[in-house]
Amino acid sequence: MAIRLAGLPRLQSVGDRTSPAAIPLFYLAMGLVGAVIAIPFFWMVSTSLKPLDEVFRFQQVLPSQVRWINYAVAWESAPFGRYLFNSAFSAVMILVLQFATIIPAGYGFARLRFPGRDALFLVVLATMMMPVQVTFIPTFLIVSTLGWKDSYLALIVPFATSGFGIFLLRQAFQQVHQDFLDAARLDGCGHLGIMRHVMVPQTIPTLITFGLFSFVAHYNDLFWPLVATESDQMRTITLGLRRFIDMEGTTHWNELMAACVLSMLPLIVLFLFTQRFFIRGVASSGLKG
Repeated sequence: MAIRLAGLPRLQSVGDRTSPAAIPLFYLAMGLVGAVIAIPFFWMVSTSLKPLDEVFRFQQVLPSQVRWINYAVAWESAPFGRYLFNSAFSAVMILVLQFATIIPAGYGFARLRFPGRDALFLVVLATMMMPVQVTFIPTFLIVSTLGWKDSYLALIVPFATSGFGIFLLRQAFQQVHQDFLDAARLDGCGHLGIMRHVMVPQTIPTLITFGLFSFVAHYNDLFWPLVATESDQMRTITLGLRRFIDMEGTTHWNELMAACVLSMLPLIVLFLFTQRFFIRGVASSGLKG
């Protein structure tokens, strides 16, 4: 199938055969985009292995002497184990609470009929338009009033649900065929049984996709932990990297880059294990164009 407009060249649809001349151009464009994205990561890894006096020698791409000791110094110069635990623990607990709230909410908006459903869903969508900077003052006041400041409750509870997650699961639950729900009802399942035995198994890629988005966002969060925590024992990994920046003297950029690489390792491992589900989830949950 093709589309032809007067005065315009012929546009091929997805089903048409790709021109052989376009294939090298496509791979060239993809290679350039990949290189642009990869250069900062390559520079970070290379800098983490350099002596300090070679950090800003841009003509020297690779270190003349590989200094693995930079990683040991970075790990020992701060309580990195504590920072990593705080970031990972808070991100995991946020994800658990979000699953407990967005799955029933997504099911209700997708499959139940009740007065005001569409208006309430518009309110949920409206929350996606508000950045955390808009609501952090009332949230901070609530957290302080409850005595949760500088605790895991302050890091976790304000993010116990997600408007984006509700929207994403609603889209996925709407694509589950009605025959599965009818069969579950014939077997005696109620709404909880349908969610457990039908909806969740049918939308595993979407759940993993949302889980990856949520974990990465809260693991890398800087703004809210900066507001909600005070003691070094409650700092997260993003705040811990600040310890390597010396405002009065020389910043040890090689050790800072080594700390950045260490902080990225959990995310890289997580993505390697979930990338197959991530791609399937994006393709089937309404995020594609």
